[in-house]
Parts: sequence; structure tokens; C-alpha cells
Amino acid sequence: MSNIANRLIVALDVDTYDDARALVAVLGEHVGWFKIGPVLFTREGPRVLELIKQSDARLFLDLKFHDIPNTVQGAVKNAIAMGADMMTLHASGGPTMLSAARTAAEQAGRGDVILVAVTVLTHLSEAEFNATYGSTRTVQESVVSLARVAQEGRMTGVVASAQELPAIKQAMGRDFVVVTPGIRLPDAKADDQTRVVTPEQAVRDGADYLVVGRPIIGAKDPVAACREVLDRMESAVAP
Repeated sequence: MSNIANRLIVALDVDTYDDARALVAVLGEHVGWFKIGPVLFTREGPRVLELIKQSDARLFLDLKFHDIPNTVQGAVKNAIAMGADMMTLHASGGPTMLSAARTAAEQAGRGDVILVAVTVLTHLSEAEFNATYGSTRTVQESVVSLARVAQEGRMTGVVASAQELPAIKQAMGRDFVVVTPGIRLPDAKADDQTRVVTPEQAVRDGADYLVVGRPIIGAKDPVAACREVLDRMESAVAP
């Protein structure tokens, strides 16, 4: 599998095990990762994780842990036992909570697990964010501040919109991993994501991993859509 394919995460944002299995069957040889989120996991449980582990892809478990440190440490331990290679936590839980997650990974002998902290959810506009949190910061300032919290908490990196990517990389360094959702193909219809970019722009701006859901799994031909995303990513790194 190409290096660029190992940077593409397909979000299995579907309702049932059978839906997920059908997508893994056709996309498994094209992408390096599949993401399981709360909708599918709460319905199907650990068996859907096993579906990913039986494929050649790696497992991104996106449950956004946010609780007291002891609870988060136990949740991460169990997620690793189920085969998670990457998982999410909320940066707003603070460095002590985040560090407990890293401790769980180390104790499990999985220091290679990619732990990424969620900064500002990509559906939030700046006006909505400020109204919700009583903030006077720009979204970019808040994202960079939360990225610093993530680094203090020993996270591998963060989840953030590509629109904040350059600022994160400038502040945190090139080795600080950024996982970028909100990827849309040109001329895509508007949906609940407000801070979106194309695959090629995300790569140019420094995204380490791209999370793509609806543009692929909602396409009439998911394989063709996947290939288009990969080609656009490749074009951004070609000499």
C-alpha cells in the first residue's frame, strides 16, 4: 500500500455491522485506516472493531474520551486490548487526564498507539464557538492553545480543521501530528461541517492524516470516490 494511502482514514459513519462490512470489503485494499465512531460502536460493540482488525487496515477508535483521569486510563486500556491503533480524547479534559491515557498505553506495551486530542469540533463556526464558551479568542487561537494542552498531556497530536493546520504546525513543530476531518471534494453540497478544505489543500497545509467519511461512503461508487481523494492527496505531494 502506498504511503499516501496510509494517511487516509475512512470514517465508517454507518448504522450497522453489515453496512460497515460491505465498505471494508470494497475499500480495504485501498486505504490504510478505518475509523469507528460512537454511532456504530454503540450499536454493534466490539465485534465491529474485530471486523477492522481482520482486514489489512488499522483501527482508529473515535470515542472522544472525556472523564476523570482514572476512568480515562481504564477506557484507553480497554480500547488497546480491543486493538485500537489510534484514539481520540478531548483536549479540554486537561493535561492530567490526557497524561493518564498515555500512561495506559505505556503500561499496555503500546507506546506506538497514536493518541490525538480533539481541539475545536469542525462543525463550530467562530461565532457559535464564542457564544458557547464565552470566548473572545479566534477559533485559531483556541485551537493552538488546546494543542499546547495536548502536548503537555503527552499526546501524539491533535484533531483539528485544516484551516488551523499552518498555525498548529508553526506553534508545535512539524512532528506534532495533526489529524484533519472536514475534508470535502470541490463543489460538494453544504452540510453540518463549516470549516472544510479539499484533500489536496489539507496535505499542502501539513495534515498528517485525513479523515474522510461522507464523500467516500456516501458516493454511488465508494471505490472511485476513494481513488479521487487519494489522487488529489498524491497531487499535493508530487514534485
